[in-house]
Amino acid sequence: MACLTAEEVEQLLSAARGDRFEALYVLAVSTGARKGELLALRWRNVNLEAGTASVVGSLHRDLEGRLAIADTKTSTSRRTLALTPTAVTTLRQHRAVQAQQRIAMGPAWQDHDLVFSTGKGTAVAPTDLHRKSFRPLLERSGVRRIRFHDLRHTAATLLLEQGIHPKVVSEMLGHSGVAITLDTYSHVSPALHQGAAAVMEGILNPAKGHRSS
Repeated sequence: MACLTAEEVEQLLSAARGDRFEALYVLAVSTGARKGELLALRWRNVNLEAGTASVVGSLHRDLEGRLAIADTKTSTSRRTLALTPTAVTTLRQHRAVQAQQRIAMGPAWQDHDLVFSTGKGTAVAPTDLHRKSFRPLLERSGVRRIRFHDLRHTAATLLLEQGIHPKVVSEMLGHSGVAITLDTYSHVSPALHQGAAAVMEGILNPAKGHRSS
């Protein structure tokens, strides 16, 4: 597992500005959604006014090797994500560009209501995303080589390090239980324990805490 620092995330997203999949990367690092979930996202499941996106499916290859969208595997994977203002703004920009592409393609456009699509409206193959967009983005940004899935780990790690409750992070990631989240991100535990100790010290010795501030 590799996790980017906050500085590396900023570096990556800065290099992604203007990229046709900029909004995809913003969502990946701000929501921790899986690649298949993002590539299966449809506009009807996005509410930009409310700032939410509902994860209801995932992109995969069927038995015949064709790209298909299937329902999420578990009930916990089916969830509604809160979008950051940055994600909402980027998605609005992305939707405007996609609308222009749709007009330019005319009858050749295949309307599958996908948020992230090819230039003709069809689903994006994960291997193509990695080869044509993600890998070049890493090289452009100067960020160390990671997997796309590591953006999910990055989102979770950064939130846990900032003290967000593991239960909230677990629900955001679509884990079946908070124990999975705690086991997966056990590397964050020492920092959480140190933070808890500091809080307890302030509770037990408020006068000392006041003097030190």
